[in-house]
Amino acid sequence: MEWIILIFAILTEVAGTIAMKLSRGFTRFVPSIAMGAFYTISFVLLTVALKKINVSVAYAIWSGIGTALIAIIGFLWFKESMNALKIVSIVLIILGVVGLELGSKVH
Repeated sequence: MEWIILIFAILTEVAGTIAMKLSRGFTRFVPSIAMGAFYTISFVLLTVALKKINVSVAYAIWSGIGTALIAIIGFLWFKESMNALKIVSIVLIILGVVGLELGSKVH
C-alpha cells in the first residue's frame, strides 16, 4: 500500500510543478492555489509512505521519477527542447532510482 501512496505523492508533485508553470510566477490565481494544494498533498502522502519505505529510497524515487516526468511533460506539453543528452540524462535518473531500490534489498 505504501508504494501506491508514493506513486500518488509523485503524481501530485508533478501536478504541483505543472501548476507552478501555469501560474506564471503567481500572476494567475487558480494555478497558484492549485500548486499549493498539490504540493501539500504530495508532502502529506510522501510522509505517510515514509512510515514503511526507507527515506533514501522513497525520496530518490519521489524526486527522480518526478524529475523525469516533468522533463517529459515539458517537452510534450510546453514544447521545451529535447536532445540526446537530455534523453540519456532522464534514463540515468531512472536507472539511479532503480539502483537505489535494488541496493536497499541487498543486506
